[in-house]
Amino acid sequence: MSETLVKVEHVSKKFCRSLKRSLWYGMKDVAHSLNPWAKSSAENDSPQQDSVLRVDEFWALRDISFEVRRGECLGLIGHNGAGKSTLLKILNGLNRPDAGRITMRGRVAAMIELGAGFNPILTGRENIFTQAALLGFTPEEIRLRFDAIVEFSELEDFLDMPLQNYSSGMKVRLGFSVYSQLCPDILIIDEVLAVGDVAFRLKCLNAIGEMMKSSAVIFVSHSMPQIFRVCRKLIVLDRGKTVYSGGDISAGVSRYLDLAETGEPSVTGSGEATVRHVRASSNQRAVEAGETLTISHGDELVIEAGIAAPPAASDISIEILLWNAEMIPVMELVTSSLSSFPLVVDETGLARSRARLHRTELGPGKYSVTIVITNADNSRVYCRHDNLVYLCVEADAPSGASVLATADWSQPA
Repeated sequence: MSETLVKVEHVSKKFCRSLKRSLWYGMKDVAHSLNPWAKSSAENDSPQQDSVLRVDEFWALRDISFEVRRGECLGLIGHNGAGKSTLLKILNGLNRPDAGRITMRGRVAAMIELGAGFNPILTGRENIFTQAALLGFTPEEIRLRFDAIVEFSELEDFLDMPLQNYSSGMKVRLGFSVYSQLCPDILIIDEVLAVGDVAFRLKCLNAIGEMMKSSAVIFVSHSMPQIFRVCRKLIVLDRGKTVYSGGDISAGVSRYLDLAETGEPSVTGSGEATVRHVRASSNQRAVEAGETLTISHGDELVIEAGIAAPPAASDISIEILLWNAEMIPVMELVTSSLSSFPLVVDETGLARSRARLHRTELGPGKYSVTIVITNADNSRVYCRHDNLVYLCVEADAPSGASVLATADWSQPA
């Protein structure tokens, strides 16, 4: 069994909302820590130690525990304000916990803000040497690894250009390329792949996979595809507390998405048409606008809509799109000719449509329904109504994919 390199035991951290009180509490805590007869709460493993909050204080982290072994990648996710940054600062030695204990064995490298030590006046070449020196490389090591850094960054043509002329993506390339040559025991990665093109992000994820072979990795990201790609364990934080911890990445991501606030319905477009009503149904269950329909993977799904438009309008059609919780379009309901459905508006100015999906092959998760009313060639949007109805798809098999398609499997002779 691989050795444990990171061990976090019942760690808690509190902050104060008031600056004046924070300074006063800080002075009292320093005086308390200097008292030889007083035991520091940070040296106590109990989560109950020093549990009483003073005026204006709140828990940024509360009773957090986990382990990461060599060769493992732990995903750390949570919405803004969940406590991720506070925990990373404690792991990186920038903050001290108010309770609990952290044990880290080996060399630690933190990819928290790539290029933070770059000098905009210096060239890319000079910044490579500077950044590598800050990370602990000797001059000889830098010279030996310089070609590999440049090759990884794919910025050979721009090495002698001042960094201030680099784009944000180019700076990330240069910064990650230097880190890619590290061989740490513990690697902390905090949302460093948010900037950059798709090809380079994939290259970075592959590099992280190589580092995992000899390192314990803590990976923080708001990108669930990246979490599914590199992580083997997951912790979900919410308001400083652990709400999920385990190896089922799908279950953890679902818990994370459950914590997200549901998007409010919104209407855009020219206003020449409007959605009067919508109804989603499956297996004798039905919901109206603003409600959530829970279905199982493989169930039939019917979406009906009533559209108000100018009487006798002849150039009008409807599209229905389904979005996952990350607002990525995962399905569009179209006709057999792969086009939008033409509507017939009666003399009262009302058009009706019904879309029937005989088998819903969406993966488990939350989805929202958007209805778009356009002209025949989609050059004009009369109405776009987002978040009309919500779907919650349940499936026995956990998966991070948005679509689970059944296939005819066989073993060729």
